Amino acid sequence: MSVAVSTSAPLPPASDTNMVTSTFSLVDYVVFVLLLVLSLAIGLYHAYRGWGRHTIGQLLLADRKMGCFPVALSLLATFQSAVAILGVPSEIYRFGTQYWFLGCSYFLGLLIPAHVFIPIFYRLHLTSAYEYLELRFNKAVRVCGTVTFIFQMVIYMGVVLYAPSLALNAVTGFDLWLSVLTLGIVCTVYTALGGLKAVIWTDVFQTLVMFLGQLVVIIVGSAKVGGLGHVWDVASQHGLISGIELDPDPFVRHTFWTLAFGGVFMMLSLYGVNQAQVQRYLSSRTEKAAVLSCYAVFPCQQVVLCMGCLIGLVMFAYYQEYPMSTQQTQAAPDQFVLYFVMDLLRGLPGLPGLFVACLFSGSLSTISSAFNSLATVTMEDLIRPWFPHFSEVRATMLSRIIAFGYGLLCLGMAYISSQMGPVLQAAISIFGMVGGPLLGLFCLGMFFPCANPPGAIVGLLAGLIMAFWIGIGSTVSSLGSGRAPTPSNGSSFSLPSNLTAVTMATLMPSTTISKRNAGPDPEPSDHLPSVAETRCPPAHVLSEATSLQNPQPGRSLCGHGCVSGEGEQRDAEGQQRQGGRGCA
Repeated sequence: MSVAVSTSAPLPPASDTNMVTSTFSLVDYVVFVLLLVLSLAIGLYHAYRGWGRHTIGQLLLADRKMGCFPVALSLLATFQSAVAILGVPSEIYRFGTQYWFLGCSYFLGLLIPAHVFIPIFYRLHLTSAYEYLELRFNKAVRVCGTVTFIFQMVIYMGVVLYAPSLALNAVTGFDLWLSVLTLGIVCTVYTALGGLKAVIWTDVFQTLVMFLGQLVVIIVGSAKVGGLGHVWDVASQHGLISGIELDPDPFVRHTFWTLAFGGVFMMLSLYGVNQAQVQRYLSSRTEKAAVLSCYAVFPCQQVVLCMGCLIGLVMFAYYQEYPMSTQQTQAAPDQFVLYFVMDLLRGLPGLPGLFVACLFSGSLSTISSAFNSLATVTMEDLIRPWFPHFSEVRATMLSRIIAFGYGLLCLGMAYISSQMGPVLQAAISIFGMVGGPLLGLFCLGMFFPCANPPGAIVGLLAGLIMAFWIGIGSTVSSLGSGRAPTPSNGSSFSLPSNLTAVTMATLMPSTTISKRNAGPDPEPSDHLPSVAETRCPPAHVLSEATSLQNPQPGRSLCGHGCVSGEGEQRDAEGQQRQGGRGCA
């Protein structure tokens, strides 16, 4: 829920014989379309049941009658976005398995919400998490919290919709705006008409598709390279299997301390106070069912993390035996997995389509949750307090209209995302920047009885200012150091590799340069090569990503972002070869 960013397009296909071409067959398109049709059918089924008799409680909270199993899978799917499905394997492929220790944070990150946040929210019989802020402080604090959350989700949901479509377009030629419009419209229709119950049950279906798509890649990939045992041996020989890194230096890319303890705060912001998750807890039929659903997320999260790590290791082992194409060696990190899948599953009709369905299942589940939670807080926090005499019919209809409106807004944000270029890094980082201060606001109310409304508002504003100062400031300063020219198409860029790291980047100190060196620096390159070509310690991160695209005099870069103090001449040669291409 890695952080390197590239804002350049992949180079045009080179004229070699080892090219990755689109492997989408008719069967693949059928599998992909089937995902959309079934998702829409589930939503319309729940919309049709009881049409005309729906109440606002049924639409927004599924009438508080959901069981543990569907709520748990929906909790998992909400922030298991396509960005994460693409990002975790890329992180493992490039930097090793140290990132796996993020799983250590899941236990406390879910135990605390289960026994602190859920009982408070459930026993107060809330609909919006921000109702708590009015009960604890006053209406002004509630509105501030709601507006902050709306800003967070509106910025993020357009990126989540646009990111996988862009990556898919770059790798397979799948029409960019057709996929964006199709996903946005399908998601808007079933979310607005079916309400939370439709969202939860489509999340269940989409979660199973995500599991199946990733499992297929692991099975087929490991079979082609000689089994998981061989994969592990190859990764060990090349130093990808990481032990526990106990270095207390907060500026090392990933250590046990930053992943385990920083991850706890990330999990609390996502699973403790985020409206999209709180709404699912509140839809449970009992408080015990809500707590059990939170517990059930723990093993599911571990499985998801392990599958992402295994895909990264299988991808690494695969490219020790099979050569990469020119396109792949020049690809941005968030495109690695798609190139690998298209290469691996070529000649197996239906399986590339299954993985693409897996990828877009992540987007659908995240976006539908955003629509539903935004409609809920807008209705409950910004409209009903001022118009308390709305009838159930009018309130239900207005909620549907609001959900449709957010769907259209999401499509607009996707278009804006396509025009943002390098500023897009800041846009997706905003999700994490806002999550921390909101968590702090709720914790202030729950754990500090002496806190008053003015203090809560000042604390929220101070947290937001500090987070934006650090996050946006690091991006602006990196942009100011100079970067390669923006491609003429204006919309070809890649995104931070996964939500987890983006969120963590705002909750923990930004990692800069590792103190260790892997050895002599190879020639600088205009692309990120395979780990087989050169290995580098976990070194570069969000605040360094832009500067790595244009090395400064006196610093030479290996393909993985290692920095050394020698090689001015090689830097100049690397910049000449860069030719508008940023390294990730």
